[in-house]
Amino acid sequence: MVNVTIDQDSGFCFGVVNAIRSAERELTQTDELYSLGDIVHNSLEVDRLRSIGLHTIEHADLSRLEGRTVLLRAHGEPPSTYRLAREHRIRIIDATCPVVLQLQRRIHRCYNEIKGTPAQLVIYGKKGHAEVNGLVGQTDGTAIVIEHPEEALTRLDFSRDIYLFSQTTKSLEGFGQTVELIRAHLAAGVHFRYFDTICRQVSNRLSTIRDFAARHDYVYFVAGKKSSNGQMLYDQCRLANPRSVFISEVAEITEPLPPDVHSVGVCGATSTPKWLMEEVAERIRTLNA
Repeated sequence: MVNVTIDQDSGFCFGVVNAIRSAERELTQTDELYSLGDIVHNSLEVDRLRSIGLHTIEHADLSRLEGRTVLLRAHGEPPSTYRLAREHRIRIIDATCPVVLQLQRRIHRCYNEIKGTPAQLVIYGKKGHAEVNGLVGQTDGTAIVIEHPEEALTRLDFSRDIYLFSQTTKSLEGFGQTVELIRAHLAAGVHFRYFDTICRQVSNRLSTIRDFAARHDYVYFVAGKKSSNGQMLYDQCRLANPRSVFISEVAEITEPLPPDVHSVGVCGATSTPKWLMEEVAERIRTLNA
């Protein structure tokens, strides 16, 4: 039998834990609660919560939920969402991650300070991501979003002041590359300030997951297909151990492992529930008994 180990540093981050607990707490008092977007980027956990009354909705649905209760997930929301909720007497359960909430406030303050000037407020983040949409909303939609460092070359005006922030779950390495690229192209006398707003609970997992992957003959990385954090962490697994496989559910494990595999690691994203990693570990043990 192979030795199977679950990475103790993998699993839900604080923000996701808080959002799920908020939903479960509310659902002990009612059988109907709405989440604005998937509460977590893991379809199996979303299904589990749906079974106890949590329904996922989109922004377009808000106007028909007069007087209902809606949970805002950890990613956060722009001010327009709160205004729409007030207009329709929607009760809000705000589960925005404290780290994201603090970042929203910092961006909003910066925006108010530079409003009316030629300065550019820039967010290093994934375009269209829920957190990034909430951050851009703090600037009345004026922030410039760059997803990859090299985009700065075509999106920014290096003759104007630049204020740079980051989505909380982007990589420190990519943020550092963005800072250096901007510095290298600034015109003389231009003011450039950058703020490292990456969540350390997430960024610290990059090195720990590399160490974990390197210690095993084979690795199953478990995450939802929509998790950007999952893809980033999986890439790190692959760098440390090429025999790493991305799966989203137990049913994807159908064959025993090669005979030279004696130790298997099971790890995941900040949106991967521990119960799912435990099911994966049990499936590996059963198939390779």
